[in-house]
Amino acid sequence: MLLKHKFLIRILLLILVSIVTWMALTATAALGSREYSKPNITNRPDGLAAWQRVYSVLTSPRCINCHTATNYPQQADDRHRHFANVIRGPEGKGVAGLNCLSCHQQANADSTGVPGGHNWHLAPLSMRWQDANDPPLSSAAVCRAVTNRAKNNGLDGPALVKHHDEEPLVLWAWNPGRRPDGSMRTLPPLSHAEFVAATRTWVEAGMPCPQGR
Repeated sequence: MLLKHKFLIRILLLILVSIVTWMALTATAALGSREYSKPNITNRPDGLAAWQRVYSVLTSPRCINCHTATNYPQQADDRHRHFANVIRGPEGKGVAGLNCLSCHQQANADSTGVPGGHNWHLAPLSMRWQDANDPPLSSAAVCRAVTNRAKNNGLDGPALVKHHDEEPLVLWAWNPGRRPDGSMRTLPPLSHAEFVAATRTWVEAGMPCPQGR
């Protein structure tokens, strides 16, 4: 009877040790999965410098022409109003009879100079990079918008990196096709790889934003 009692105690101890080990391994894995987005305040200067590089792309014509504060898209490097009086519409996709997909197909049409890409549309007003008078918003203001998950479709740091790395309309900025005159559209000031790397550095530094309005 005593031997049987000792055997049961050993079994219970073995089960207890297994449970504790499993809990420790699970906690370690969970911490590892969060490590990517864990703020590193010692890297704040590097993060701010990286953000400025990200900001230079976001406010380039290839991005800001669709991240407008206006009721219409903008075009070209001088960011003039879209021809034919195209307007934003309720979902940023134009209005009936003159919606974006009427002209903008799944790919650039270099024969006509009409750009194209997946799900062509304007960015929501919550993600506008310019003020109502046209000039780009400040670096601080754009940063606050990008990091506000109530405005950015709920994207956290890793999701922002993924968005910048994989979103088709983001990728289009580095493959914008030709203008109607046949010349190539200008590209953002960074390569796509540099843009994603800058976003990652900024995120890993805790997504710091510059001070100011």
